[in-house]
Amino acid sequence: MFSVDLDVRNRCTMIKFFQRVIGFVFGKEPGGETVRYLIVGGLTTLINFVLFVLLHEVMGLDDTFSNVTSISVSVLFAYVANKLVVFRQHCDSMSALALEFVKFVGSRLFTMALEVGVVLLFTRALGQSATPGKVVAMVIVVIVNYIISKLIVFKKQG
Repeated sequence: MFSVDLDVRNRCTMIKFFQRVIGFVFGKEPGGETVRYLIVGGLTTLINFVLFVLLHEVMGLDDTFSNVTSISVSVLFAYVANKLVVFRQHCDSMSALALEFVKFVGSRLFTMALEVGVVLLFTRALGQSATPGKVVAMVIVVIVNYIISKLIVFKKQG
């Protein structure tokens, strides 16, 4: 009987813990935005990497084509997820939305060039496989993308 009561208390404690974690991540607490960005960034990175591997390793397509395609798909996902989930930005007009999207895509084109360059460095200059180069490039890009998104694209007004 005592162990059953202990199990119920442990479950209640775990439920309260998960409620606090969910409240932190999806609430307005400082740091929640960073956690949301890491979650969305992880999902974006997963989409980017899995699509790259499918196109390049499984289907045997060119590494640059596979890289550009996987990045393009993940950028579209990232825009919607960052806008709605991470930075929770709403635009008052279509022109503001268009400008925000252009800034986001422009920043991602910059980091796509960075990512493609790192992969090319690994494959062409260092004679390594594209996949480890892709992993290194993605780590760099996640950090740079957060900085650009926070300071330029989804900058809080006011």
